Amino acid sequence: MTDYITYNNKINHFFPKNPKLKNLNIPTIKLTYMKAANIFHDLRNISSKDIITKTELLKLLKKYCKIISPYDLMLATARMREEGKYVQANYREKYLEVYVKYFIMRVKEILDNNNYLDEAIDKESFDESFNLLKYQFEKERNYSIEEDKFPLIYIITALYTTFILEEPIHPVGTEFPGSLKVEEKNGEFYCPVKDKQKDNENAICNLCLAEQTPGI
Repeated sequence: MTDYITYNNKINHFFPKNPKLKNLNIPTIKLTYMKAANIFHDLRNISSKDIITKTELLKLLKKYCKIISPYDLMLATARMREEGKYVQANYREKYLEVYVKYFIMRVKEILDNNNYLDEAIDKESFDESFNLLKYQFEKERNYSIEEDKFPLIYIITALYTTFILEEPIHPVGTEFPGSLKVEEKNGEFYCPVKDKQKDNENAICNLCLAEQTPGI
């Protein structure tokens, strides 16, 4: 909770809550040396190997985290705050706390993570994730902002959580309407809303390693 409050206070200084936030015309800096979408080319390159280690993937994710500036993180936080207006009022602060801590703050965590492991990732799931991740990248892109980094943060977080940490994309404890939560039991992860997306082949839930919570 402390990390969320500290970071959110910094965001408030630059982006005060404003219902017209989405209409702001905020200038961006053009980065010509590496585009966010290039991550898919690099992912394809390491996918050509028979075995992909966590070290290789982590190094690639670090490479792209380095082109995400504090300004990009502030824009992403402002966007989530705007989208949070449509979340039920009694879940809004919990929603923001989870998404800032486990979405925005993941970038810093990845940059600080030097626990390189030669353990192999699940290559089959990794290869199968490309079309889904590309779809999500385009879906989350804001074309009014040049080199919008929000979709890059989204993809990096999904890959890091799934293949490096081997945890569900929505962290354990994430609460959904009805007081339902993502849980861990005996080393297995369960999500109460996983099956709601089972017919949507492009849903990010299909990448998540959590199973549907039994009996819900």
